[in-house]
Amino acid sequence: MANLKEIRNRISSVGSTMQITSAMKMVSAAKLKRAQDAVTQMRPYAGKLREILENLSATLDLSENAYAEQREVKKVLIVGITSNRGLCGGYNAGVLRATEGEIKADAIKGRSHTVVAIGRKAEGYFRFRGYNVAKSFTGFTDSPTYAIAKEVGEFVTELYASGQVDRVELVYTRFISSGTQEVVQRPLVPLESETVAGGDAKNAAGADYEFEPSPEAILETLLPRYVEARVYAAMLNAAASEHAFRQRAMKSATDNAEELINNLSRIMNRARQDSITTEIMEIVGGAEAMSSGN
Repeated sequence: MANLKEIRNRISSVGSTMQITSAMKMVSAAKLKRAQDAVTQMRPYAGKLREILENLSATLDLSENAYAEQREVKKVLIVGITSNRGLCGGYNAGVLRATEGEIKADAIKGRSHTVVAIGRKAEGYFRFRGYNVAKSFTGFTDSPTYAIAKEVGEFVTELYASGQVDRVELVYTRFISSGTQEVVQRPLVPLESETVAGGDAKNAAGADYEFEPSPEAILETLLPRYVEARVYAAMLNAAASEHAFRQRAMKSATDNAEELINNLSRIMNRARQDSITTEIMEIVGGAEAMSSGN
């Protein structure tokens, strides 16, 4: 009977865990919908920024601009975007592995690295392993705001403009669909030539654009906004990916808990049947002994 009690306690414990994972799965599903909508809503804004930048580049030489200046790359800043919490499967491991792989590959080329850690998982990982962490941003990864993206963008561009780093890269998980996400590495600063290529400074009617104020003034204002928008888009993609990973992880945990409860229930039922059978055999045996004694 002690064995039956242990099994019942185990079933109760697993059942409590299953309730928690099931609730977390539903919460992640709700948050995923909102995060997915945010990613979708951000795309037109980012696309329009890029379109304006392309048209400006057709009238201006960006080669000497601080955001597009091409330098010999000796010092690289990597912005790694992870989550603040775990229980999201391999989400954090993928970003951390990609970031560390990039650092090791560039180290072979003689480049030094600085890390900006977004999320407590990235901060803890890189500080524990002795990497140079310039700054960390935590506490918001599942619901980022543009204000935080602006802060991150200003910090990394300041490092680039001051010459402390020669290149800034983003490593995050791109959200493709609720079932598909991929870890990507994207250059942030300086702007790649492909980013500003394709503009012809003409509107849909074929007439030249008229810029007010001057193209130089617009560009001076636009480029920081473009960098911030890129950071914000990466954060939104990362947030949606985090919720998708957590939803899958919690669903898997819930399914495993349910399967374990079913297996434990079968074991308990067999143990109960064995106990009942043993008691019946003892009663029958005792009755036969008493009968033969008479």
